[in-house]
Amino acid sequence: MDEKGVGRARAARLKLPGYLGTSHELLTPVFMPVGTVGTVKGIMPTELHHMKAQIILGNTYHLYLRPGHQRVERLGELHRFMGWDGPILTDSGGFQVFSLADLNKIDDEGVTFQSHLDGSRHRFTPELSMEIQKALASDIVMAFDQCPPYPAEPEVVEAAMRRTVKWAERGLNVPLKDHQTRFGIVQGGLYEELRIRSAQEITSLPFDGFAIGGLSIGETPELMQKMAYFTAPHLPVDRPRYLMGVGRPEDLVEGVRAGIDMFDCVMPTRNARNGQLFTSRGKINIKNAKYAEDKDPLDPECACEACTKFTRAYLRHLFVSKELLSARLNTIHNLTYYIHLMSQMRLAILEDRFEDWTKTFYRNRENDVR
Repeated sequence: MDEKGVGRARAARLKLPGYLGTSHELLTPVFMPVGTVGTVKGIMPTELHHMKAQIILGNTYHLYLRPGHQRVERLGELHRFMGWDGPILTDSGGFQVFSLADLNKIDDEGVTFQSHLDGSRHRFTPELSMEIQKALASDIVMAFDQCPPYPAEPEVVEAAMRRTVKWAERGLNVPLKDHQTRFGIVQGGLYEELRIRSAQEITSLPFDGFAIGGLSIGETPELMQKMAYFTAPHLPVDRPRYLMGVGRPEDLVEGVRAGIDMFDCVMPTRNARNGQLFTSRGKINIKNAKYAEDKDPLDPECACEACTKFTRAYLRHLFVSKELLSARLNTIHNLTYYIHLMSQMRLAILEDRFEDWTKTFYRNRENDVR
């Protein structure tokens, strides 16, 4: 991993072996659109390439339940199945097991749960998580971890942290496919001592990269940013750092400022479907009546199709009419905005002007449009 830094902020090149012998190079900082069940909702793979998405995220829990990891493998593995030839990171399924499923039992061996789809009973172990991700053939495989709830007492968070380390060790014993790399996950909640201990133990294991997990699960953005900023320096400088499930544009900026390289979040896609759009001047709720006759583009600084071909009035019309095109155009815009935001930060770091860029970013949002 080659890098250049300004303060803690890093612009790096992350080399991945690549699926089917085609190597990939990720330019960081990077945002990963979320394609939970093998699709970024409503978006074609060609459109992801057009907006310069470098890597997308799939989810072990969801793909295990439907259509099943063994079926995906029989049908050519996840890249071929979904028609995406870029890198894929798969979440281990740990967060979804704890947040979506009706839990029956957590023990040192694994988790027994009921599917949120049909109530059927299943059991996840660190070994099974690795086997599922091996079958999917993702490029980056995440260790199976226990994400404690928020808020939680220190002893609860510590137990989850210890279990996460043990599960990481067990997962490493499962061989993967030749092109796959592994990331470990640091837990510890909002307790600095536990974060330090977790980072020390996880980074002692032979992972190719490290993630900060267990944040953005109910705590305030300020607490999340504080803990990410605290944890990042405890991760190796020569390995990629990934902040899981974060977040708002401001969170990405503060994450990069903290020295983090990789991000994912459902916010740009989910909020797009609900009519909240992110622009260079702040958020716009396109359903608001004041946009009914607004002839301006959504964001004059954006080159996406929604901004270059349509007006705010038309985008509002589509949304209030519940047209499918509304969700597609809104999603194309929000993802384009997030991906462009990351490329702007990378360029600012490379040109030694990241702090000045950050000041401009916040100044442009002072009069946040609505």
